Amino acid sequence: MNTARRRAVRPLAALAAVPVALALAVPASADDFPAPPYIDHTTWVSYGGLASLRVYPTHAGRVASTELGQPPWDADEAWGEVLAAAPDADTAGMRAQFLCHWRFAELVEPGKTSWNLEPWRPVVDDETMADAGCNPGGSVAGF
Repeated sequence: MNTARRRAVRPLAALAAVPVALALAVPASADDFPAPPYIDHTTWVSYGGLASLRVYPTHAGRVASTELGQPPWDADEAWGEVLAAAPDADTAGMRAQFLCHWRFAELVEPGKTSWNLEPWRPVVDDETMADAGCNPGGSVAGF
C-alpha cells in the first residue's frame, strides 16, 4: 500500500474505533468534568510558507475533549480561549478544524504536542473534515 493511502486509512481506522470506545465508556458525572482553562497557549508559525496556528491544550483540555457526555459548551469555552489568544483565528474554517481536533485528536493521537489549524484550508463538511484528519485540502500532517 502506498504511503499516501496508508496515511488516509490510519485516521479512518482510528475514527472507526471511536464508537466502540464510546459504547464501552462509563458516562461521567457533571462534577467529573475538568475545569478550564483548556488551552495553555497558541503560536502562529509559518510552515512551508503557509500560516499555521499551533494550539497547545492543557491537561484539562485534553481530558475534557475526550469525555463521554461532555457538555457542548466546553468546546465553545475552549474555542473562546483560542480566540482570546489569537483573535485572527476567528474564521469558520479554523473553528471547524478546532472542533474536529477537540472531538478526535486525543482519541487518534493522544498527547500530540499541538493541534494545528490553518487559515488557508477549505471549509468542508464534518465527514470530509474527519476523513482528512482534521486538516482538509493539503498534505500537511493531520491531527
